[in-house]
Amino acid sequence: MATVAVIGMGLLGVGFAQHLIEAGHTVRVWNRTASKCGPVAAMGGVVAETPADCVAGADRVHLVLSEDAAVDLVIDAFADGLGDGVPVIDHSTNAPAKVGARVERLAARGITYLHAPVFMAPVNSRSATGIMLISGDPARIEALKPALSEMTGQVRDLGADPTRAATVKLTGNAMLVVVTAGMGDVLRIGTANGMSAAECLELFETFAPTPGPAGKRILKDGPPSFELTMARKDVRLMIEAAGGPDGMLTLPGIAARMDEALAAGHGDEDFARFARP
Repeated sequence: MATVAVIGMGLLGVGFAQHLIEAGHTVRVWNRTASKCGPVAAMGGVVAETPADCVAGADRVHLVLSEDAAVDLVIDAFADGLGDGVPVIDHSTNAPAKVGARVERLAARGITYLHAPVFMAPVNSRSATGIMLISGDPARIEALKPALSEMTGQVRDLGADPTRAATVKLTGNAMLVVVTAGMGDVLRIGTANGMSAAECLELFETFAPTPGPAGKRILKDGPPSFELTMARKDVRLMIEAAGGPDGMLTLPGIAARMDEALAAGHGDEDFARFARP
């Protein structure tokens, strides 16, 4: 069993710490607001007074923080007390460029830093399910895989580029946000025309567009199956059916981008052409 430091007691951090305690590890935690450590302390976790106290004697350190600025502040606070060769595994959602710069900066100080963001809800961190991404030094990742596998349903090694996990995490979260915003417009159209929200959602029990095929369609060249000119007409009807663009989250912006593509002469191509990067 290991001594593990978990810094950041948001919902994911608490779940990770509780699972590690149940697995038999000695867990030390720190959070800027100490009261958030209560659920972990109740299970036997050790609440440290400072980040440096938290990492002292730890075999590895896990960060579950808000974003890059908090990560840098916390690492600076404990760096001098970190044991030789103790890895710092950061599960925060961060900017790829800042992750890359942090890897280089910390390596120059002799600190092993790996970015391992997750696709998890709090229940997943507590039950060791979900997906953990990681990228960076292959040898260090290989050495850490047994410990990380204990914390998640699957560990996806994305290769040696230390920024790749950050990029994939943001790409996945972007899909979540885009789909949610799009569904907001879908519900607005339906409810503006007498359907309940539940009735709107029933459609997608049988008609279920998925991101993978949609992405391939954007990049595919060839005969159109749905011309951009006709899709733009449909988007106009959608916005009109919703009572106008006010309050709509995605379709007005889509309409504007389609208009640019039409002006560039792509009207007889497949409608997905408007979304090509």
